[in-house]
Amino acid sequence: MQPLSDHSADQTRVVLPKKMPGLSGKVQTVQGLIDPSQLGRTLPHEHLAMSFACCYSPPAPEQEERSEMPIAMNNMHWLQQNPYSHRGNLLLNEETEVVKEELLHFKKAGGGTIVENTTTGICRDVKTLRRLSQETGVHVISGAGFYVGATHSPETQNMTVENLTGILVNEILLGADGTDIKCGVIGEIGCSWPITESEKKVLRATAEAQTQLGCPVIIHPGREVDSPFQIIRILQEAGADISKTVMSHLDRSILDRNKLMEFARLGSYLEYDLFGTEFLNYALNPAIDMPCDNERIHRIRCLVDEGYEDKLLISHDIHTKNRLTKYGGHGYSHILTNIVPKMNQRGLSQCVIDKILVENPKRWLTFK
Repeated sequence: MQPLSDHSADQTRVVLPKKMPGLSGKVQTVQGLIDPSQLGRTLPHEHLAMSFACCYSPPAPEQEERSEMPIAMNNMHWLQQNPYSHRGNLLLNEETEVVKEELLHFKKAGGGTIVENTTTGICRDVKTLRRLSQETGVHVISGAGFYVGATHSPETQNMTVENLTGILVNEILLGADGTDIKCGVIGEIGCSWPITESEKKVLRATAEAQTQLGCPVIIHPGREVDSPFQIIRILQEAGADISKTVMSHLDRSILDRNKLMEFARLGSYLEYDLFGTEFLNYALNPAIDMPCDNERIHRIRCLVDEGYEDKLLISHDIHTKNRLTKYGGHGYSHILTNIVPKMNQRGLSQCVIDKILVENPKRWLTFK
């Protein structure tokens, strides 16, 4: 959790501009502004350096010793099925050099840009993000804002919407975490179920900052079917631009087809971002049966058939070590090397796939 010094009172004192001509029509990466045409194939929801220790889920008593064991071949399957029950697995920020090699593979596979969704509360490290971008040539876009309420410091919980808005604006205009490295998107903004009062304030601040800056927003909904709907209502009431907002994790949030189509009509981007995640028991909400990649492709095909191809985004949301190829995982290139060919086999044209990987992220990430 970030200390109060990361978000001092001085950071909230900002004169909110009516428009940002310097950002308009551009995308803001950790290395500066670029033209949207430079993005290429984009993964809109990944993590490169973070800690997910806040979501440690103790294993069954008879398996407790496994939570501390070194990651090895003889416990790889258990780890894949119980990724949140191994303490070391949650510390992705220990694998920077491995992540660097994976980004080089991603670039070689045709990747261009990664949106890094780590926000305050899960150990954002913008200096590392800039170094990774410089050393690999992959564009990296950092996220402004706060993760779920359980990670909000007491100081954050007591802030007003105006204070929180000032922080978000400053992280985009001036730099994040005491650096001059600027964020290019607000999010992932974390929400729980039931949503907390602190999370509601952050959502209202997000809407206000987006109104002032014309920036993209990405949301992490609670693990319940009604959460995405509730969040959209709060954002709408606060004046947010839903057409510039991404709702993440739909693959584990809205499983019913009719409910999904109802949500799609609200106008946000629809993100399926857990490609490569396949296990029997979802510890963070055991009531959810996590879909497999084939099911994700089928659901995307349904959305395309219903006319939502311009609102679809896909990613992996890599946030634990076992998702890296070093530990037998799929890595950041899985979508490009495995999912795209399967999407072709299932009747999705290359034109539609290019929309999902290139055109839709480009439109979303470009400041108004």
